[in-house]
Amino acid sequence: MESYLDKLNPQQRAAVEYTDGPALVIAGAGSGKTRVLTYKIIHLLHLGYEPWRILALTFTNKAAREMRERIEQLVGFKTASRLWMGTFHSIFARLLRQNADRIGYKPNFTIYDAADSKSLVKTIIKDMDLDDKIYKPSTVLSAISSAKNALISPKEYAKLKDVMDADRNARRPQIYLIYRIYCERCKAAGAMDFDDLLYYMNVLLRDNPDLLQRYQDFFSYVLVDEYQDTNFAQHMIVSQLCDQSHNLCVVGDDAQSIYSFRGANISNILNLKHDYPTLRTFKLEQNYRSTQNIINAANTLIDKNTRQIRKNVFSNNAPGERIEVVQSYSDFEEGYLVANRISQVKMRTHDSYEDFAILYRTNAQSRVLEESLRKRNIPYRIYGGLSFYQRKEVKDAIAYFRLSVNPSDDEAIKRVINFPARGIGETTVNKLMRAAFDNNVSMWEVLSDIDRYNPGFNSGTMRKLDAFRTMIERFIDMNRQGCNAEEVATRIISDTRLLSMLLTENTPENLSKQENINELLSGVKEFITNRTEEGSDNISLNDFLGEVSLATDQDLEEADETTERVTLMTAHAAKGLEFNNVFIVGVEEDLFPSAMANSSLSEIEEERRLLYVALTRAKNFCMMSYASSRYRNGMTTVTSPSRFLRDIDPAYLRLSSGTSIAPAKPSFATYSEERMRPNLRPLGNTPRQQPVNNQKTSVQPTTTQGQTGMHTAGELANGMKIEHSRFGTGTITHIDTSRPDTRITVEFDNTGERILLLKFARFSIID
Repeated sequence: MESYLDKLNPQQRAAVEYTDGPALVIAGAGSGKTRVLTYKIIHLLHLGYEPWRILALTFTNKAAREMRERIEQLVGFKTASRLWMGTFHSIFARLLRQNADRIGYKPNFTIYDAADSKSLVKTIIKDMDLDDKIYKPSTVLSAISSAKNALISPKEYAKLKDVMDADRNARRPQIYLIYRIYCERCKAAGAMDFDDLLYYMNVLLRDNPDLLQRYQDFFSYVLVDEYQDTNFAQHMIVSQLCDQSHNLCVVGDDAQSIYSFRGANISNILNLKHDYPTLRTFKLEQNYRSTQNIINAANTLIDKNTRQIRKNVFSNNAPGERIEVVQSYSDFEEGYLVANRISQVKMRTHDSYEDFAILYRTNAQSRVLEESLRKRNIPYRIYGGLSFYQRKEVKDAIAYFRLSVNPSDDEAIKRVINFPARGIGETTVNKLMRAAFDNNVSMWEVLSDIDRYNPGFNSGTMRKLDAFRTMIERFIDMNRQGCNAEEVATRIISDTRLLSMLLTENTPENLSKQENINELLSGVKEFITNRTEEGSDNISLNDFLGEVSLATDQDLEEADETTERVTLMTAHAAKGLEFNNVFIVGVEEDLFPSAMANSSLSEIEEERRLLYVALTRAKNFCMMSYASSRYRNGMTTVTSPSRFLRDIDPAYLRLSSGTSIAPAKPSFATYSEERMRPNLRPLGNTPRQQPVNNQKTSVQPTTTQGQTGMHTAGELANGMKIEHSRFGTGTITHIDTSRPDTRITVEFDNTGERILLLKFARFSIID
């Protein structure tokens, strides 16, 4: 028997050897999916299949490169290089160039990237004299992309009553026309965007039967990776190519289908049997990554999903520790608790920081975690993104904050003078800069006395500059009048429309930006609460900026590539990765699962799959945490543990002292089956509005035990245990009554020593 087959376990080998019809390989987490794809191609070559007639489609260049390198090692470069192996987009671009004349293009057509597409849409919106605040280019492009991936032409789009009605309700009735003009201009420019590569490949095969027959005959075997992530257009191309031979092998895991917001349709993998009645299903169920306990816990979680291909993933690795479930009093304490636990596990296992990952549901959660890691001097990196204070929307808000305390900050002025857009163009800004430079003054000084410096603006520009200056002066006056950081920051976010401008569209990118701005306001509120309780009067916006600058300075330090770092990332970004130790934070209702997922069973099930992905990233150790309260929109919100915690068999969990899992919310009863053809969401969706919190809100801390409130020194004693709504449990170590305002020193279990001003400290006595 061939040696390459001996390297496979029985399940893998059966999947590799089967070539008598369509095959679906359900590859559980860590079960050797890439190995099966690689060896399947090796086996086909061994059976005599010609390499140039094997088509292997992947989602990333990295996946294609890794497979090709493994195949090269076994069959040599010459044979491997002749395979049709690559991403959907790269392979179809190649085929489209060979047959461009069939669809009205020339072979040298240009491929527009996202920036090119956005620029063209902006031009069309301007040419049509439409309001770009309503017809936002990103919203329009999202609609066009969804239509193309659903294989809906501009002409068909205009005939879809429900979609057109939704566009009208969203005050964007002209999207159908923008879509038509966009396609016409792309064609006139000899260009395709990324979605066109899928759309026109379908058109090419659909409208040219002779060509379809040629490719059906030419590709003797088709293999597809990560089939659970395919959209309707990709599924249709594969279906057309394999309609005659049925020589198809797709690999994927429905339990890891987490990208519906990108157009992925889980029905493609779940219903493959309907398209291919003779389909053979192979299940790769042995996990080589994780301990038995982690796998068993993940199995009991995903078992609660109704729409799935059942499998029994198992591990022959060590049994391992039970998954820790930890309740914190607040997101503030949660951050410190995770940082402390990382230090403890590192000391016990001697793992590198590279072996640790913190996973969260939303990017906004990173702020508190970053602060906690910095306080413990634990180096970290944000995977696939920026640290909190380096995100654009946060930097924009901080620039306004800086202007309100120092209007002579030219860099801040340049950043926000026309953001959000107020019609102050680059030419105007350049004139301001030149006037300031020529007179050796700041740009603000020029703005404050334009007539004196005479930069040569017309009356319309003068009105726009005057409006900007007047707005900044309002913020400056608030600081001068002694308003605290929260009052000024909230007014800035409201008056500048930094948040409200994001409420007009419900895209994942915009939602993330909204969360980040709200998290910034939460950070300001938390700053004031902490300073006040510690007896400090330094609660101005300038004081807050002083703390932020320390964080951003660390962000900007050049990363030493040799430095080990803990990885912070969203659960979505973690797919395909693995770590010895994984911390999943914020496992709470309306966070994980997301509050945005409560409208249907399918959305809740995708959230459950996302937690399954997060759990199965862990090799040896996993901890999940949730907070009893969390800062949201600048105020403390009482939270409850995620229903998903109760989905996991408690035999595989270890609840820390004092941790309890409250009953989950009632699950959804029944839902209509999802349509086989994907709907056009978010085409024409009416955005979900979120109120801007313009009022100063009094935070009322809550705890799980006893009643918080203010206490007198006579009620307290050294050694007494207390419970604080943000800092958690702690022990009083000193009571200082020598000053007019009594202070107490408390050693908190997770957040360390803190000195609190008794008249502001809210806690309950527990011992």
